[in-house]
Amino acid sequence: MGNRSHKNAGHMGMNALRKRGGVHSSERITQAGVHDKTFHSAVTSDCLELLRQLPDESIQLIVCDPPYNIQLAHWDSHQDYLAWASGWLREAERVLAPTGNLVLFGGLQYQAEAGSGDLLTLIYDMRKNSAMRLANLIVWNYPNGMSAQRFFANRHEEIAWFGKTSKYYFDLDSVREPYDEETKAAYMKDKRLKPESVKKGRNPTNVWRMSRLNGNSKERVGHPTQKPREVIKRIVRALSFPGSVVLDYFAGSGITTRVAIEEGRHSISGDADPILHEYLGKQLSLMQEDTGLLSRVPKYELLKKLSSDHPVFGRTVISLRDTLEVMDPQTGVSRMTSPYNVWAALPNPARKPPP
Repeated sequence: MGNRSHKNAGHMGMNALRKRGGVHSSERITQAGVHDKTFHSAVTSDCLELLRQLPDESIQLIVCDPPYNIQLAHWDSHQDYLAWASGWLREAERVLAPTGNLVLFGGLQYQAEAGSGDLLTLIYDMRKNSAMRLANLIVWNYPNGMSAQRFFANRHEEIAWFGKTSKYYFDLDSVREPYDEETKAAYMKDKRLKPESVKKGRNPTNVWRMSRLNGNSKERVGHPTQKPREVIKRIVRALSFPGSVVLDYFAGSGITTRVAIEEGRHSISGDADPILHEYLGKQLSLMQEDTGLLSRVPKYELLKKLSSDHPVFGRTVISLRDTLEVMDPQTGVSRMTSPYNVWAALPNPARKPPP
């Protein structure tokens, strides 16, 4: 079979659509409003307990940096890693909107450790048991790291990005990298290229050259596997939109909440370790310090628990329509569903506004 990346009907169709000035259907159904403030819940909770509280199709982006079962800490030990992981993977798929995205951090360093889990384990489960599609396998390439004697020193980590459906949301323009002036000037003279495309910058590709956090990094709040703000910011900007909800149920250092505040997204963060709240407090203090005198921190409200005040339950308009309580006319069972569902698919008697 030939290399599908060289002749992909979907890619070619998307390019033709762009040339005609059109937009992908995912961009038409995610017109979120700009709000005065965002809402953020940070809770001490088991990942499955947290997920089971969330309505179907209510989350736009899940940032997931799970434990790898290598006994790094008390939260990093599971007797049957695959069975444990498959439980929260199925729930993650349930709560994601049709335009939603799931991002899984991990490594591929399996060396026959009994019971350990890595990204290979999770991708295997997704391929076997999920209808989601692997949009990209991102290589996070960092220049700093530990030396090695028995193998090549590791300088990368993988990030698997899954889209819930073919309508997954992706905002490339928000994360483009500017060309240097010399390259930009040369491209502007190339008649084959559109000037507006050159001005936007380049696609950053699926190889991200970003440093890890050193031990003495100012960003550090104390968590052993904290991810850099720059990495999380690129993910949040590209795979969610202002006013949508970002979920992180292995919240660890609290960096996802901080980035969500800065980027105008609502968020839900959970972790089994209550030290999350201490780390999050440090993140918010750093955010205030880094904002400086010339700009301000966007307005936000930190909720002490996951309550009905959070937009995930439809109390705030985040897209084209309010969240609805939908009753199945055959079973009589009601459930909360998000604005991403297709309104026209429901018969009039089956829908009513939430109380």
